[in-house]
Amino acid sequence: MKIVIPGGSGQVGTILARPFHEDGHEVVVLSRRPGDAPWRVVGWDAQTLGNWAAELEGTDVVINLAGRSVNCRYTPANRREILESRVNSVRVVGEAIARAASPPRVWLQASTATIYAHRYDAPNDEASGILGGMEPGAPDTWRFSIDVAQAWECALDEAATPQTRKVKLRSAIVMSPGRGSAFDTLLGLVRHGLGGRAGDGRQYVSWIHDRDFVRAAAWLIARDDMAGAVNLAAPNPLPNAEFMRALRNAWGIRFGLPATHGMLEAGALFLRTETELILKSRRVVPGRLPQAGFTFQFPVWPEAARDLCRRWRDVYAQKPD
Repeated sequence: MKIVIPGGSGQVGTILARPFHEDGHEVVVLSRRPGDAPWRVVGWDAQTLGNWAAELEGTDVVINLAGRSVNCRYTPANRREILESRVNSVRVVGEAIARAASPPRVWLQASTATIYAHRYDAPNDEASGILGGMEPGAPDTWRFSIDVAQAWECALDEAATPQTRKVKLRSAIVMSPGRGSAFDTLLGLVRHGLGGRAGDGRQYVSWIHDRDFVRAAAWLIARDDMAGAVNLAAPNPLPNAEFMRALRNAWGIRFGLPATHGMLEAGALFLRTETELILKSRRVVPGRLPQAGFTFQFPVWPEAARDLCRRWRDVYAQKPD
């Protein structure tokens, strides 16, 4: 297959591109900053049609991951860039597909599990999940994230691509051992004795192991009957306190200093990010994947954490921080 990955030069793009490339597929990444890679990288600006659009002609799969990182303070300028980078990239990919004489068979479009409501009482699946934005007392920044997620998906719905199947990847945090990944950041806290609960520790953490993320993407590509929103999340989210305890156990450390809400707010301000990334309760589970026959290799976090810690040690244990 030929697989084109707009916005594929980041962590998640590399997680997908590498195994597809190693399996012998032709992988093309569209990037605003083309650089060296084992696969072909083509420049684009993620908002206007250009020569890059020819890559979609006759391709099999498009996986659009483009969008500015949300790991920042939600200033007016950053909010505008976060929203526009997602919506504009979807629109221009849709235009390129619509103009293709031989359009892609399937378009996997990045979305986010953050689209669901902050809740503790019940899990959110695709059928019965509650979309967020109306929770009493929810911070303005949390509502902004919901608005972005909904606008992102709306742009996909509006794209006129009748010959191309469209799938919304409502992905939880992808856990991989790579440097700079979410797992690497959390493990860094554990390794330095800071990996205790965040806030009261009740907020649910939804996650997916990187190998299950790749397997699910490949499975969705092959399944012509799968379209619309699909939750890419392991079936067993768990509260932050339990999540961090399991990570400490996997690494072999018994204690982790907890972080109060005030400490998290101060740290987020210092690191130029938002506490939503760790305090929102994302109790998201897959409904459609297991119902259609997909099985997870890593359905529970303790086992996944042990695998990720082992792989991290294999690569980084002898290297300085």
